[in-house]
Amino acid sequence: MEHGFYTVAAATTKTVVADCAHNAEQIYTTLEKTTEQGTVLTVFPELSLTAYTCADLFLQQRLLDDALVQLRKLLGKSASMRQVFIVGLPVMRQNRLYNCAAVCQSGELLGIVPKSYIPNNKEFYEKRWFESGKGILQESITLFGRDVPFGTGLLFGDGAGLLFGVELCEDLWALTPPSSAAAAAGATLIANLSSSNEVVSKASYRRSLVSSQSARLMSGYIYASSGVGESTTDLVFSGDCMIAENGAITAQNRRFVDENQVVISTLDLQKMQQLRLHEGSYCDADIDKYQVIDLHPLPQRKSFERFVDPHPFVPHQKADRQERVEEILSIQKAALAKRLKHIGTQRVVLGISGGLDSTLALLMVHDCFQQEGFDVAGIECITMPGYGTTNTTKGNAHLLCEKLGIKLKEIDITPLCQAQFDAIGHDPSEHSVVYENVQARTRTQILMDRANKIGGIVIGTGDLSEIALGWSTYNGDHMSMYAINCSIPKTLIRYIIEHFAAGELERVLQDILETPVSPELLPHENGAITQETEKLIGPYELHDFFLYHFVKYGATPEKLLFLACKAFEGYGEEEIEKWLKLFIKRFFTQQFKRSAIPDGPKVGTISLSPRGDWRMPSDASFKGWL
Repeated sequence: MEHGFYTVAAATTKTVVADCAHNAEQIYTTLEKTTEQGTVLTVFPELSLTAYTCADLFLQQRLLDDALVQLRKLLGKSASMRQVFIVGLPVMRQNRLYNCAAVCQSGELLGIVPKSYIPNNKEFYEKRWFESGKGILQESITLFGRDVPFGTGLLFGDGAGLLFGVELCEDLWALTPPSSAAAAAGATLIANLSSSNEVVSKASYRRSLVSSQSARLMSGYIYASSGVGESTTDLVFSGDCMIAENGAITAQNRRFVDENQVVISTLDLQKMQQLRLHEGSYCDADIDKYQVIDLHPLPQRKSFERFVDPHPFVPHQKADRQERVEEILSIQKAALAKRLKHIGTQRVVLGISGGLDSTLALLMVHDCFQQEGFDVAGIECITMPGYGTTNTTKGNAHLLCEKLGIKLKEIDITPLCQAQFDAIGHDPSEHSVVYENVQARTRTQILMDRANKIGGIVIGTGDLSEIALGWSTYNGDHMSMYAINCSIPKTLIRYIIEHFAAGELERVLQDILETPVSPELLPHENGAITQETEKLIGPYELHDFFLYHFVKYGATPEKLLFLACKAFEGYGEEEIEKWLKLFIKRFFTQQFKRSAIPDGPKVGTISLSPRGDWRMPSDASFKGWL
């Protein structure tokens, strides 16, 4: 499947207890629908051919024979279907009866997986009829005139991104689910044929169980459970179906519906492979012997029904965002407090520009000092207007410090820069990189010297997005004594600042949020900013999107382009590709700056610290990525 995306389904059907012909017909009708929607795998409930609640009828040879007859008819009718489907039925092997999952495709029975853990307590008493298949790894059974692989040690794959294992109901609830061993053996997807009854609060626990297992395994998980057609002699079944991907439920149906139901989701199994590469402990698991069964060619995807989040660093729900912001601030404050206590000072120096990054740094530092009981007089802010500084940003810098009760010192850097130009023989009318970097380094030197003067440290304000793109001056704003914003992306910084935008701070913070992002290193025109960062290097929302999928999941440029075109409606493919190429070039060529960045706290799953999360040679070529 293109870029590792596979469309899968969980289905529950209108079951009639012990009527295998009826149940097979409902399964086939459902398969026709999922085939139309281009699914590659559809999972049906446990014992879906007979019904789960047949009880002692499982000891009747007629029922066992009928289940096999209907399975064979189902294989014949579905011979033209390329999708894989899994149904449940009782199967005899060596005079023992097993509760099994039959994996079928293109009219062929590919394998049979027996249930490992047989419940035998309270409302469940399966050991009355069924044996455990645990320990049966690479055996076979003769069915329909051929040898069919039989056992719990079976995996099924297409030789690309799909490799799935199968477990049945209680297997998931066990202390050591078979799916854990299957995932350790390489399975990126688990199918669970289940028949879980309903009691108060069980549904929420079942949901958490599925989501947590998919997270633990770093896999997709398809769960299909028996519906209301089961016997209600003692129990009620709801037909609960859900699909999960790495801890997130991506699709779930409405329970207690007396009709065939299907939930469909497109899973990114290539992402699961990449996640496992990033987790060294994943490969430390013991790998049992598994037999991998090759699938026939799968159907091509007909559509891409998957939400692609354009802002993966930012939670959608306001309550979730609030929780994320508060946690980030807590991490930042704890990190800064530890550093200050360790070096024995309560003095810090910040350069305040009136932009987003320095605003966040100041708000956090002020919060930290108040929380720790430090005197806020120990926060020394300096604004350093230069050739491109506008009245808007300088005014906001002054107003922000005034509202926080912090003194702000203003130092005009133009005479200092002129001295630098004279020293190196540069014409200031030539607005080259020299013209810009002299200003950035002059500001940093002032901050460093002032910090030495008062016995404090310089707080760096640069963010994760700038670090990724190398959008800083080496040994200028690239350097500090503690980089407090180093793992917060630009798209998230806005929401953190909004957290503080109330009361007396609301007006000035809203103005800062509305001001275009700019280093203000080129002369302004009539007080207006002439150097807008996002017009030069592209929208930060695109770069943050690229960064997230590139670093976290190792996405290829082709996949990044594909995903970005699905996520963003406001940009054309050519524009996205242009900024993607720029991102790749800058990410590779600017590694030398990341290799020499100061300490700073990791707050999210993505960090570019050369001491931890991202270790890359500074002279690596980007050509293979273009």
